[in-house]
Amino acid sequence: MPAVAAEPVPPPLLLAERYHGGIDVSRYWVSEKLDGVRASWDGKALQFRSGNPVPAPRWFLEALPKQPLDGELWLGRGTFDQLSGMVRRQSPDDSEWRRVRYMIFELPNASGSFTERVEQIKAVTAAANLPWLQAVTQFRLPDAAALQKKLRDIVRGGGEGLMLHREDAGYETGRSSALLKVTPWLDAEASVVAHVPGKGKYAGMAGALRMELPDGRRFSLGSGLTDVLRHNPPPVGTLVTYRYRELTQNGMPRFPRYLRVRDSLFHSATR
Repeated sequence: MPAVAAEPVPPPLLLAERYHGGIDVSRYWVSEKLDGVRASWDGKALQFRSGNPVPAPRWFLEALPKQPLDGELWLGRGTFDQLSGMVRRQSPDDSEWRRVRYMIFELPNASGSFTERVEQIKAVTAAANLPWLQAVTQFRLPDAAALQKKLRDIVRGGGEGLMLHREDAGYETGRSSALLKVTPWLDAEASVVAHVPGKGKYAGMAGALRMELPDGRRFSLGSGLTDVLRHNPPPVGTLVTYRYRELTQNGMPRFPRYLRVRDSLFHSATR
């Protein structure tokens, strides 16, 4: 009987909660929320959040420091779809990977406060002296008004949002208020249960995706679908990430907009 391949084990990582008012922003380090692919390095292997190995070129991996790193594989703002196609290829393209940067925002299991680890991250990336290994820029803001202004500037420039990491936080894993994400929208996931036929200019294509929430309630998702997606929509059963502004009184997403397919290669199904 053929051996069954073992399921990948997701690495323990720090996961963000959502920012809310009333927090003393001056106690946090702030950085741009990068729209990339999370990747953790244990000193020997690079893994997606799911635990699956990242099929990066040997030269990319062999030059990395021999200590744990946590960060984001990134091409730049607004390039997630292109990046995800590149980093999933089992036969990596060297010319494509020369454009990828591994942006480090944490040192797993390192001692000290996050303020101390910020300096350690700078030292580790500087010592490696690799063009594809960089420290995520961390900065300080005085208050919530400055945070909102910075958020508007980032979003206008095509960025995703901001991340806040509490200055005195020791290293930890799991979902924690020590790390907060700030975006002008909310995001969630739902499963595709049907394709709604298009009308007018969308005749012959999918006009919308019929989505099902984990509790069984359903809604239609049409905003954000490109013509390519309408011609070839995500199959029934696909888990999709969507954005929305708020929930209605009935708890349904208001103004939902398609963001991307949630790829199980990158993400753990249990987190």
